[in-house]
Parts: sequence; structure tokens; C-alpha cells
Amino acid sequence: MARKNVVLCGFMGCGKSTVGSLLSRKMGMSFVDLDSYIEKKENKTISQIFEDSGEEYFRQLERQTSQELSQKKGLVIAAGGGTLTYQVNVDAFRQTGTIVLLDIPVEVVSVRLKNDTTRPLLNRPDKDKVMKELYDRRLPLYKSAADVVVDATQSPMQVCSEIIAALE
Repeated sequence: MARKNVVLCGFMGCGKSTVGSLLSRKMGMSFVDLDSYIEKKENKTISQIFEDSGEEYFRQLERQTSQELSQKKGLVIAAGGGTLTYQVNVDAFRQTGTIVLLDIPVEVVSVRLKNDTTRPLLNRPDKDKVMKELYDRRLPLYKSAADVVVDATQSPMQVCSEIIAALE
């Protein structure tokens, strides 16, 4: 039987894509970055989708994609930063996967995303204030969605080792 999916969640900049790619290789599973998957399907960047069609349309795409990917097995999925703040997506991924929170303090996120201009929700002059508010709102939702919580301030290799140990 194919393995359960591993769904990585956490705030933007916590390392979902980096860790996910590494983890999938170590576990012999396929890697899917949810945002990249949506970008390919729509033939637009996430920023363009937000700009052209708004956040609600993007969240609809996210729901459809979560449903679609949860029907598959043997995937390491890097969920978008907002994906698992919606219970419908949590429920979909729980059917075939283990949800892993890559936990990281907001101060570390701030440093990691200092020069990042690709995140539509943070493209504004009061970026740090908005980031902190979003983080404070999302963290409890991530924690309630997660089956496993891992300290993501470590190196990506250490984070992978912790996840693998937790899954065994």
C-alpha cells in the first residue's frame, strides 16, 4: 500500500518548500508545493492571481487543490501559508495524510522574509506589523491542525530528521 501523505504547514518563510523537497527525497516520495501547483494550473503567479481575481478566488483554488491532492498517496505536500487556516482543507488532508507544523518564531520569519517581495499579503509599507498580526491569527489554527509539531529554526536536514523520527 502507498504511504500516507505528509502535509507541511506553517507560516510563510518557515521552510515548507525547502524541507518538503528534501523530505520527499529522503522518504522516496513525490514532492508537491501547493502554491507552485496552483501557479502551473492557472498559468499565473500567486501574486497575479491575487491581483487579477482576488484572495477569495485564490482560496477557492486552494480548496479544490487540497481536495485533489488529498485523493492521492505518497506525497510530501508543502501547503501554502493560509491553506490550513481553513478547516475544510485540514479535513481533506487529514483523510490521507499526517499534518506537520514547521514551528518558527515570528522574529525569525521577519528576518527570513526581509527582502521577499513575492508574498501578496505582505507587499505593503507596514509589512512587519501585518506579518505579526497574521502570524498571531494563524499560529493557533496551525497548532490545532497539526498532528506533529517540529522546531523549524534548525537546519532543513535536522528538521527532516525530526519529522521522519516523529512519523515512525
